[in-house]
Amino acid sequence: MAKEDYYKLLGVNREASDSELKKAYRKAAMKYHPDRNPGDKGAEEKFKAVSEAYEVLSDNKKRQIYDQLGHDGLSGQGYSGPGNAEDIFSSFGSIFEDFFGFNQGGSQRQQRARKGTDLRYDLTISFKEAVFGTEKKIKFRRRVQCKACDGRGARPGSVPQTCPTCQGAGQVRRTQGFFSVSMTCPTCKGSGTIIRDEDICKSCNGEGITLETREMNVKVPAGVDSGLKLRLSSEGEAGTFGGPSGDLYVVLNVEEDRKFIRDDLNILVHKELSFVQLALGCKIEVETLEGMENIDIPAGTQHGDHIKLKQKGVPNLRSRTNRGDFLVEVRANIPKRLNKEQRETLVNFAKLSNIPVEKDKAGTGSFFQKIFE
Repeated sequence: MAKEDYYKLLGVNREASDSELKKAYRKAAMKYHPDRNPGDKGAEEKFKAVSEAYEVLSDNKKRQIYDQLGHDGLSGQGYSGPGNAEDIFSSFGSIFEDFFGFNQGGSQRQQRARKGTDLRYDLTISFKEAVFGTEKKIKFRRRVQCKACDGRGARPGSVPQTCPTCQGAGQVRRTQGFFSVSMTCPTCKGSGTIIRDEDICKSCNGEGITLETREMNVKVPAGVDSGLKLRLSSEGEAGTFGGPSGDLYVVLNVEEDRKFIRDDLNILVHKELSFVQLALGCKIEVETLEGMENIDIPAGTQHGDHIKLKQKGVPNLRSRTNRGDFLVEVRANIPKRLNKEQRETLVNFAKLSNIPVEKDKAGTGSFFQKIFE
């Protein structure tokens, strides 16, 4: 089902400022928040929709992509939106605290869960690898849950102590006018527990997170181009307090080819032929993406004409059975020097064709210029 326009969801125009977006989102989220509509699935879906709209439009880069290319443009960059209410709470927890002071539902551990940081890896591939697809091994560093302590930050066998500031809640509350605002506990940083110095895990120094070098194979589909992002789910950095891992975005850079020029899904090559071949027609051999191929040049082919080889271009990412075309652009190769016999033959041809031609040496150029005007 097609997604509703983000601006329409928030009730603002496309020129809305950041403050206008924030105000509109506050109003909509207050109205549809699950805590205010218990058991109402329709309100929950609406809440997710307005939250996704605000998450995109409040990000300048995502907003620019959306304004230019719409929902398809965002999905092409790897953005799919929060999948459920828990994802929204994880992604926008600080917004909810600042706006509303909502409890966010669920257990205390779910309240504090945070998704890990997304990572970026720049991968350079060759022109033909981009056309036909490939598989590449990559290596990168990321923060992962400490295996020695299972991410708790405390040595095995020890028992973390309840935080004396928040009494294990992970949050402290303060009242501002009519609003009761929840804030992350400054003592335990939201964990609800503290670790005694003697119980700190030596592998991660109590952080619950360590660095690792990750090696993996990345499948690059046929038909990709520079700037495309491949999203590898959960291959980013570890989440905190039981939150999901972030994602890894592999950003592709395609090298240029000395022979082939890409134009969307079409491949273009230039082929120089003599004006005699163009006038009389001929059969030539051309190097394509899949090897050499014989093609016919019809008699009377003009300089700049394209000979099309259908379905010999770049595969369409969205349709495996559809490909672009391979185009051979014909260019006339005009000889700079002629021997006496060649010149006389061309002069006779000019006379028969009623083409004026100069008699000095410079006349050869004038003759060819006349032919290809």
